[in-house]
Amino acid sequence: MPKSKSKRAVRYTPEFRRQLVELVNAGRKPSQLAREFGCTSWTISRWLQQSKRDAGLGDGGLTTDERAQLVRLRRENRQLRIEREILSKAAAWFAQGTVANSKHSSDS
Repeated sequence: MPKSKSKRAVRYTPEFRRQLVELVNAGRKPSQLAREFGCTSWTISRWLQQSKRDAGLGDGGLTTDERAQLVRLRRENRQLRIEREILSKAAAWFAQGTVANSKHSSDS
């Protein structure tokens, strides 16, 4: 059953996805399940494909764990770039302050 609704897509719980994948593996057709449960057959086919990847039988795409790790690493990379930019600006600002302070000290 749907977990929550957003403006763009309906999210389904992992348990719901797993149950539909099991039904397909038991011989039911995705189109039949789509009519019965209200999601598209394309979506069910994607869940089936991802399930095969996770089991090591897929087409070489990313497993669920690999996809989660990729998302985490991209988020971390974005954060590190922001921090590097801040440090770069701070270093430039401090360098300007050092130059200004050295001029004042030589005037005395």
